[in-house]
Amino acid sequence: MIILNTSKIMKITVCRKAHFNSAHRLANLSWTKEKNLKVFGKCSYDNYHGHNYELIVKLTGEIDPETGMLMDLSILKKIIKTEVEDVLDHKNLNLDIPYFKNLIPSTENLAIFIWNKLRDAIKINCDLSVVLYETPRNFVEYSG
Repeated sequence: MIILNTSKIMKITVCRKAHFNSAHRLANLSWTKEKNLKVFGKCSYDNYHGHNYELIVKLTGEIDPETGMLMDLSILKKIIKTEVEDVLDHKNLNLDIPYFKNLIPSTENLAIFIWNKLRDAIKINCDLSVVLYETPRNFVEYSG
């Protein structure tokens, strides 16, 4: 059996990718329709629009010398399914998610929402970062 050299701190980043579909509308409800259209463009249209979101969850920490892993990825997969996919998939963020009742569901705010849910659910000592793709070319990263 090989035991890792524990005298040297070994940090690694593990990643898990996930996918969900959600609709939203970007609008500041205290603004006029014209101002929302000027700021948010067609994303402010009254009848919402949808995205095929791609999510990358990154955990950075020390490798457990007994398992050789930072975290069992099958456990991370279940956490992401429960905390993100089951909550957000095929939902209207503005109407179905209470967190966005008074908060614009931009990709930035959605990434923070996801990070908070995952941070509460992941019980190991690690740094957490989420990368959320709204489109293949538009994405944000949040690390808390």
